[in-house]
Amino acid sequence: MKDFWDTLFGPHADSHTITALQMTVRAVLVFFAALALLRVSGKRTFGTSAAFDMVVKIMLGAVMSRAVVAASPFWGTMLAGFVLVGLHRLLAWASFRSETIGQLVKGEGMVLVENGRPNAENLRRNNLTEEDLREGVRENGNLASPDQAQTVRLERDGSISVVKKE
Repeated sequence: MKDFWDTLFGPHADSHTITALQMTVRAVLVFFAALALLRVSGKRTFGTSAAFDMVVKIMLGAVMSRAVVAASPFWGTMLAGFVLVGLHRLLAWASFRSETIGQLVKGEGMVLVENGRPNAENLRRNNLTEEDLREGVRENGNLASPDQAQTVRLERDGSISVVKKE
C-alpha cells in the first residue's frame, strides 16, 4: 500500500522528479484543500477587491501552486496556506473590533466630491483625473456629471460610491 501511495502521490518527489500522475493527484488534493480554506476564510475574501483581501488571494494561490508542482514540501505548503487564512481571519476579526486596526489593515475612504464640487486635493492624492471621476459618477451614480452628486467617495476597497442630490 505504501508503494501505491508513493507512486500516486509522490510525497518525496521534488520539482525534477514529480510525474504527471503525481502532479494530477496533488492538484486534486490541493483543489479540495483550497476550497476548504476559502470556506474558512469567509465570503468577503473573494467578494471584495480590498487590498487586504487581494493579498490573501494572491498569496494563497502562489503558496498552493507550489504544492502541486512539488516546488516545496507538500505538507509544509498546506500548513502555510492554513496559516495565511488564519491570519486573514484574525486581522478581519481585529479590524471589526478596533477602528484603528481597521484603518491600518483596510485603509480609509475619502471624499472626492462634496455638494457637487470636486475636491482637487483628494483627487490628486489618489491619482484620479477629472475624467476618472466623471466615469465613476456615470457608472456608479447613473449621473452625467459630478455636479449632480451630493457626495462622491472613494471607498476603502477602491470603488467609487455616489450619493445623488435630492
